[in-house]
Amino acid sequence: MLNNKKIIVVLPAYNAEKTLEQTYTEIPFDIVDEVILVDDSSIDNTLEIAQKLNIHHIVKHDKNRGYGGNQKTCYNKALELKADIVVMLHPDYQYTPKLITAMCSIIANEVYPVVFASRILGKGALKGGMPIYKYIANRILTLIQNLLINQKLSEYHTGFRAYSKEVLEKIDYNNFSEDFIFDNQMAVQIFAKGFEIGEISCPTKYFADASSINFKRSIVYGLRVLWESFKCFLSNIYKKVPCT
Repeated sequence: MLNNKKIIVVLPAYNAEKTLEQTYTEIPFDIVDEVILVDDSSIDNTLEIAQKLNIHHIVKHDKNRGYGGNQKTCYNKALELKADIVVMLHPDYQYTPKLITAMCSIIANEVYPVVFASRILGKGALKGGMPIYKYIANRILTLIQNLLINQKLSEYHTGFRAYSKEVLEKIDYNNFSEDFIFDNQMAVQIFAKGFEIGEISCPTKYFADASSINFKRSIVYGLRVLWESFKCFLSNIYKKVPCT
């Protein structure tokens, strides 16, 4: 705990057998109270490794629900376990768990209710091997999103985030997409509900076993990101247009 806040780390897992153990062993258990792993119907040994690691809270989807669907189960379970702070960490070891303490401290001390670990602050993304086309796309999308919803994040697309309980309780995330756009819908709705997002610089690693989406799905994702932000732009001008 930090400041008497119960901290739960959630691991949305899919085919993470090669990286799960390394991710899990670097979690700072001096402050983390519980870990939840949701296995999205993996076809490898993710579940067996999770059991070997004695992760107490393991949920298995009988069929693949997608990245967003996995997170919905993660957050629902964390709130059920009375979490005060929920950290979403990919078990593919693309992000370092060593930043969990810093991220949770920001929330526990009521500086920000949400913290994103940004790959773009500093030179972490390119240094860690982010493909140049993804870096450029990230920068362009983030610029447009900031303009549309009047914010100033360094990136909206990180998969390493910490949320206060109050934010998760007020965001209707169960009605969001079950695909990759889920993360972006979360960010947009956090701002729409009047919350602020803090950021911390995060090194990242791109390698064969790290999760990623292909070029075609990246294009679809980018278009959906712009649409979500444009809806919020319209909502700010025409109050009757829902920002969802």
